[in-house]
Amino acid sequence: MTLELSSSFQSASTRGGYRPGYEIAAERILEYIVKERLSPGTRLPTEKDLADAVQMSRTVVREAVKILSAVGRLSVQKGRGIYVADPEGAQWRESFSQFLPADLRQVDEMFEFRRYVETATARLAAQRAAPTQVNAIREAAVRSMEAALDSDIEAFTRADEGFHGAIGAAASNMFFGATVDSVRYLQRQVSAIGLAGVAGGSLVVAAEQHQAIAAAIAFGDDEQAESLMAGHIDMTVSQFRRAIRKRLLPDGDASS
Repeated sequence: MTLELSSSFQSASTRGGYRPGYEIAAERILEYIVKERLSPGTRLPTEKDLADAVQMSRTVVREAVKILSAVGRLSVQKGRGIYVADPEGAQWRESFSQFLPADLRQVDEMFEFRRYVETATARLAAQRAAPTQVNAIREAAVRSMEAALDSDIEAFTRADEGFHGAIGAAASNMFFGATVDSVRYLQRQVSAIGLAGVAGGSLVVAAEQHQAIAAAIAFGDDEQAESLMAGHIDMTVSQFRRAIRKRLLPDGDASS
């Protein structure tokens, strides 16, 4: 079955916005999964048939499959084929399998949910964090600043994951911690597919926010920790929106 292109893909191609072929192919494969209502564990067509279905070359589709496998959306089983990955946690299965990382509406919904979860988590961490957990949060914040000053996106991403994960652990609630990890799993897909690994804003500003949040948690100031986390995520949302629009739309349309 040939996939009809979504409006976002059509606007990108018809209005002149440049996007790497593998990135477009990854999005089309995800749209194919949603359109065909393929559930986790379902086998996808062969690479050739999949390329035909999404109207891309086999070479580009092969690269897209590697990306989707790396971020946990597909499972490539040697000698057996390509399958829709089964996300960890049954409660996330439906939303994870339907999430489209370059759909601005879904990205907004993901960040809206992340904001509620992580502000509550920061408040709990300020109330409950043990000294060793405070140290872990502060150390991750320091690593993020070091990476930011070096303009090392990969190192910053690792430190960022460690920072938010450490706050989730310090909240001393396994459900909050697991939810933070799960939502950031989706955000990694936005970075890898919707942004093709390009940073969505100033790493130094984000690292400064990390350090301020860490200080609020260390001092046990739960209201300040919650407020600073809200501001941090709001800035991230704004940066992601601008970066995605810049990739999807011509230069003149990216500011809205």
